[in-house]
Amino acid sequence: MIKTDLLVIGAGSGGLSVAAGAAQMGADVTLLEGGKMGGDCLNYGCIPSKALIASGKAAHAQAHASPYGIADVVPRIDYVAAKDHVHDIISQIEPHDSQERFQGLGVRVIREYGRFISQTEVQAGDHVITARRIVIATGSSPLVPPIPGLDSVPYETNETLFDLREKPDHLLIVGGGPIGMEMAQAHRRLGCQVTVIEGAKALGKDDPETAGVILDALRGEGIEIAEDATASEIRGTKGAIEVEVKDGRLFKGSHLLIAVGRKPNIDRLNLDAAGIETTRSGIEVDKALKSTNRRVYAIGDVAGGLQFTHVAGYHAGIVIRSALFGLPAKAVTAHIPWVTYTAPELAQIGLTEAQAREAHGDKIEIVRFPYSQNDRAIAERQTTGLIKVMVLRGRPIGVSIAGAQAGELINLW
Repeated sequence: MIKTDLLVIGAGSGGLSVAAGAAQMGADVTLLEGGKMGGDCLNYGCIPSKALIASGKAAHAQAHASPYGIADVVPRIDYVAAKDHVHDIISQIEPHDSQERFQGLGVRVIREYGRFISQTEVQAGDHVITARRIVIATGSSPLVPPIPGLDSVPYETNETLFDLREKPDHLLIVGGGPIGMEMAQAHRRLGCQVTVIEGAKALGKDDPETAGVILDALRGEGIEIAEDATASEIRGTKGAIEVEVKDGRLFKGSHLLIAVGRKPNIDRLNLDAAGIETTRSGIEVDKALKSTNRRVYAIGDVAGGLQFTHVAGYHAGIVIRSALFGLPAKAVTAHIPWVTYTAPELAQIGLTEAQAREAHGDKIEIVRFPYSQNDRAIAERQTTGLIKVMVLRGRPIGVSIAGAQAGELINLW
């Protein structure tokens, strides 16, 4: 039996931020994690994807150096070595998220999954834990859609892709969102043929004008992007996979990546026992991130909102203010940016043009700043892209950026 001030379920980016912050403020904190410390971001998401993107960027630079007065060379790509680089990067960051570090901060770390057995108690292995406040930070997992035939065909998700040691001759990617497009470009630059199969529009959650800049660039690198292509059947064996879409088009490749979205990790939690209600996207929370059980908060991906590591970290600050100090704190999203790390990059904060026009009609002014008119971009030959600002009565209410370093530039806005 354990009694604690704060119980955190899940040691991903959100849970670790809550645990570290609360422990350093003197709270008695218990942290549960049945899988890997660091969660999706460290092991399967942000870190390995950006490391593989860096390998692709290095290869691409060797083959496209002549505009700068440097001879182009054909890069000698070692796919296995690129994956070794990915895992080396993970290993360098692991200590920051490790059990040892958090125990050093005074956190009681239990390496078990947690499940509610009442409105106030959670069982984790042999432990029954009672806490003044509980934070669910269990994150999300790759959604595997019920496409006929998929269950009999070998496929990758973001949880397995970074362990793949065999270089794909032709990678088929079902899903044209940020994960799909980032991995498409990284693999193309590492010498693979790549086809992206998207049921609606690729990068469809972003502004069409700026997303179009990215899609044109990816197609220019030789990536096939098939839109309005809903997969209806998947068949084949290792090395010879076929994806048929509803309109009859057929795509053939050697490997398959499923990247159609995420699902909240709630199955193990036994939420009914705690009186916690859910929606299709995750745990139902109010603006203070409290669930229908007022002792229990949910943060990050499992709370069903924007699914980004930095959002989980932001949620952690909201919960610490509320749970530890009883201060009013509400989560809002207007100031939260997001980025797709293709090249060029794609970034957004606030309202897109379509959202701004829907909300404010003709009162909106759209201001565009082309990269081609920026001296720094010209000097570095990175003139593809634009900064697009949605302005309401002199005040910016949304910014879309497509271009080099968009992920850095968005922070200014």
